Amino acid sequence: MQFRDLKEQYNVLEKDINKAIQSVLSKCNFISGDEVGELEELLAEYVGIKHCVTCGNGTDAMSMMMMAWDIHEGDAVFVPDFTFFSSGEIVAHAGAVPVFYDVELETYNADINSLENAIRLVIEEGNLRPRAIIAVDLFGLPANYTDLERLAEKYNLRILEDSAQGFGGKIGVKRAGSFGDAATTSFFPAKPLGCYGDGGAIFTNDDETAKYLRSIAVHGKGKVKYDNIRIGMNSRLDTLQAAILKVKLEAFKRYELYNVNKIAEMYNERLKDIVTLPVTPEGFYSSWAQYTIQLNSSGQREKLQQYLRKHNIPTAVYYIKPMHSQLAFSRNKEYVECKNTEKLCNTVLSLPMHPYLSEKDCDFICMNIKRCLLDS
Repeated sequence: MQFRDLKEQYNVLEKDINKAIQSVLSKCNFISGDEVGELEELLAEYVGIKHCVTCGNGTDAMSMMMMAWDIHEGDAVFVPDFTFFSSGEIVAHAGAVPVFYDVELETYNADINSLENAIRLVIEEGNLRPRAIIAVDLFGLPANYTDLERLAEKYNLRILEDSAQGFGGKIGVKRAGSFGDAATTSFFPAKPLGCYGDGGAIFTNDDETAKYLRSIAVHGKGKVKYDNIRIGMNSRLDTLQAAILKVKLEAFKRYELYNVNKIAEMYNERLKDIVTLPVTPEGFYSSWAQYTIQLNSSGQREKLQQYLRKHNIPTAVYYIKPMHSQLAFSRNKEYVECKNTEKLCNTVLSLPMHPYLSEKDCDFICMNIKRCLLDS
């Protein structure tokens, strides 16, 4: 059994993926080929945003937005404490300070009260300039952008939506990638829409921002790549990856997103009253990058992991440490306590989740969870 079964996905899509790859190989246009622009148009249309600018990976995508917004030394950017390291790393790379805020136990996403407390304390202290909020669509569920946008307007802050895990999620009819002032995503292979290497994208409605991003992605180019009008970086999506993503995007839209939501429903039904389940608020729709349960303690989690491992059921822990506990951020001031994050890091466990997980496998997973937690 696979945690995220990329082999089965390839088996299903093999003919179309091989054809797409062969087309690129035949044309030998490996950098900035037609497939890149075609993919950007498809992604922008799907998300409902004017511009999609692809790049080398999801981390670069966020870094490029820090550059576009001129985030620099003396600035504060507010980052969830419960997320992958890159969400804070890109702030530090820009010379600014990541200020961590807590998340909700139920949704794993931004705790609005904790975030506002952090903003107020930074303002009262007066040492940093509050500039932006990074909101993460964790495990596939969009954050609460109604409250986030209200808060951003109140304190004159920008919002960067990190939808690396949230691509395909929705609030009402509005898709992840269309919230805040700009959004980024990742095409890392294990993401809801993943390629066969690294890749990323930025979504924006602002013409000038899109123009700037396209420039810095290729060494700050002007009209041509040897006309360098600013300091940039080297961050392009390979044509081969774009060709693969075009095939995968079609499958994602046609049935993969539907399938993961049906699997989540199966997990919910079979595991209710056994473990603490992830919550999808009314009006929200998740793309289920991970299906993450909560146990009563780290000891119970370790016991369950070991039991499932003996039955060849893979699991993962996202994340083992709060951001504020990472050694790399040991000199950062903690403006607010992040008790929920600390609890989650000790109790969360992610189960196999992908569009090709069978009902039989789901039954087998849930049966063994019940046997471990209820029968022992």
